[in-house]
Amino acid sequence: MTQVQLQQLQKQLWNIANTLRGTMGADEFRDYILGFIFFKYLSEKSVNFANELLDGEDVSFLELDENNAEHVPYIEEIKKNAIAEVGYALTPKQLFHTLAERGRQGEFILDDLTATLKSIEQSTLGTDSADDFANLFEDLD
Repeated sequence: MTQVQLQQLQKQLWNIANTLRGTMGADEFRDYILGFIFFKYLSEKSVNFANELLDGEDVSFLELDENNAEHVPYIEEIKKNAIAEVGYALTPKQLFHTLAERGRQGEFILDDLTATLKSIEQSTLGTDSADDFANLFEDLD
């Protein structure tokens, strides 16, 4: 990539960021976006961890459905192990990818997103990671 192309890309990214933030202050927008990036990271880490646990099974973490009685034991066991080993837990319906896809389909996901972010913090209560996750997403209101 040439220096000119790099400068054009940087300008384009700044323009996109400015359009997205609208009237929101730059610092507030930064905190907001970083929270979502971290949520995406936590989701990806959850998927990778769960799929390692499911190795040899006929299902992946993304395919597990909390409404399917056969899947519930898998989800509960993954949750228990995730809290012990990773420090937090997410279910398949709480993953960034899942919520983003629902939003792309026009569903209102704000309430579910709020509940998910609170659930991440609550899953750590009483564990060594509780302090690390306390008020982690408070800037995303």
